[in-house]
Amino acid sequence: MPVNPSLVDRAFPPTPAYLVGREKVREFARAVFADDPQHFDPAAARALGYPDVVAPPTFAMVVQDVTLQQLLAEPDSGIVLSRILHGEQRFRYSRPIVAGDELTGNLRITSIRAVGGNAMVTCEAEITDAQGAHVVTTTSLLVVGEDAA
Repeated sequence: MPVNPSLVDRAFPPTPAYLVGREKVREFARAVFADDPQHFDPAAARALGYPDVVAPPTFAMVVQDVTLQQLLAEPDSGIVLSRILHGEQRFRYSRPIVAGDELTGNLRITSIRAVGGNAMVTCEAEITDAQGAHVVTTTSLLVVGEDAA
């Protein structure tokens, strides 16, 4: 089944709040080789003006992944995980993510276009904190391969 073009402009419900834990930030920082002390040491982060350790910029993918799971669960999407290639990723931050944040994501499909036998699906997830203030908008381009059938 090809990607459903009616997905364009579809907005998904907010995700459950994700509580950013200090150890999760440290684990993620180690995984992406982000070795700045602000990612590990609360005192170093406070010296920079943050209330706790600061997540590396790509940590927003943890929350965005929950939003993308909503898209993959849509029975009419025509998108199958085994046919997806992550083509591009962008982040637009209002402020860094820090341990203690409670983040919620809202996914919207902004465009779908055909290229060769593939579909290029652009998704934006707006991630906000517990007060509803914008933290980061993530933009993903997913390349969905043709159905083999």
